[in-house]
Amino acid sequence: MIRFLLDGKIQEIDDVRPTESLLSYLRYNLQKTGTKEGCAEGDCGACTVIIGELSDDDQISYKAVNACIVFLPTLHGRELVTVESLKGEDGRLHPVQQSLVDHHGSQCGFCTPGIVMALYALYLSDKSPDLPQINDVLAGNLCRCTGYGPIITAAHKMYDYPETTTALSMSEKVALLKSLEEPHDQKNYFAPTSKDDLAQVILDHSDAVIVAGGTDVGLWVTKQHRELSKVIYLGNVMDMKQISERYGNLHIGAGVTYTHAMKLITRHYPDFGEVIRRIGATQVRNQATIGGNIANGSPIGDGPPCLIALGAKLVLRRGQVSRTIGLEDYFIAYGEQDLKAGEFIEEIILPLPTAQQHFKAYKISKRFDQDISALCMGMSFHLENGRITNVRMAYGGMAATPKRALACEASLEGGPWNKAQVEKAMQALEIDFTPLSDMRASEGYRMQVAKNLILKAYLETTEDPPQMRVLGQEGRAIG
Repeated sequence: MIRFLLDGKIQEIDDVRPTESLLSYLRYNLQKTGTKEGCAEGDCGACTVIIGELSDDDQISYKAVNACIVFLPTLHGRELVTVESLKGEDGRLHPVQQSLVDHHGSQCGFCTPGIVMALYALYLSDKSPDLPQINDVLAGNLCRCTGYGPIITAAHKMYDYPETTTALSMSEKVALLKSLEEPHDQKNYFAPTSKDDLAQVILDHSDAVIVAGGTDVGLWVTKQHRELSKVIYLGNVMDMKQISERYGNLHIGAGVTYTHAMKLITRHYPDFGEVIRRIGATQVRNQATIGGNIANGSPIGDGPPCLIALGAKLVLRRGQVSRTIGLEDYFIAYGEQDLKAGEFIEEIILPLPTAQQHFKAYKISKRFDQDISALCMGMSFHLENGRITNVRMAYGGMAATPKRALACEASLEGGPWNKAQVEKAMQALEIDFTPLSDMRASEGYRMQVAKNLILKAYLETTEDPPQMRVLGQEGRAIG
């Protein structure tokens, strides 16, 4: 039985398919049609809802998610807030809704409920957001009527309205959530609560699909129409959702979301933090885990190139036995990773920066927000007395796996950090990669941009950079 809190009442559901979407349940079972179905892949934000999760200190933390790619059983023990939930007990609209009405933030209205919920999550978490924060929150919501001007105005003004009354106080909600029992394992859905339990469940059910945030696996169901007969859910494994600094490293549990990790990673590696900010949108980053981004083995995942360049390691576990490998060694070939049967990613170990270290990272995509990369590059190096050492470079989108640029590294290592050395490294990149042409970019474009990113890193780390011309594929100056 799945039990969760909705509109002040405990919902109980029997015989749930492990991959039934929250969106379909809301629309077809509860007739809560304010939550819209748009893209069914977590891109448009029309299905945005809020999920509240009880923390160790008896607080409820709320996050916006895309209901289309949330599997219904994962809602157990949590609170669900939909657009219908926002109207006050006295019938008044919530301040977010009223502000959108008063400032003409809705045109055709189809996307408005999702926009309301995205802004409601902001309303709960920040009482004085600036324009970049508002823009970032709205990046995962499409307004097909191009009404972002009044929507942004409404976001600024929503704090001016009196709050509406709710059915339950926060303490009452906490008490109800604490009363919910942990889910019992079923024959086709497992939700272990510790790493030890997870290790055993994976051994016992090696044929099951492991689901963390579902931002990738969810599309297997909604777009590929795959039937996943058995699922192991990681979202309740609390000791895999921790991140800490120890002995010169960041220890990141495989279940840590990008939202959770972004602030700490940005503090140490600002460029990496900016890449993370452009992974999906807020709704996606709230669900997507760093471990899941690695485990799916995508050649265009944005996290692995940065992590590889920084020398990250993986802790892999099978049963009670763990082993540690370099992240670059995890990726063997397209669709093939160094992961034995019954083994799972337990932790990512990311070294903290040293005094002489520089780290640059760049994501290249057709859209700035919420788009898959054509290529992504991470580059770590030390600069001392005008020479470059400890060079590590990795690219995504240039090969069948995220891959280090070893020949390029070697051409830079120990040499002067100057124009001639950079141009030599740019040419060495042709030894490392033979990129493919696809719908996102051509082979020539990928290679030229990959070269130019090395130049960009040079220019950004040189106090008085020389004037340099960037040449396109035909040898003509383009900048």
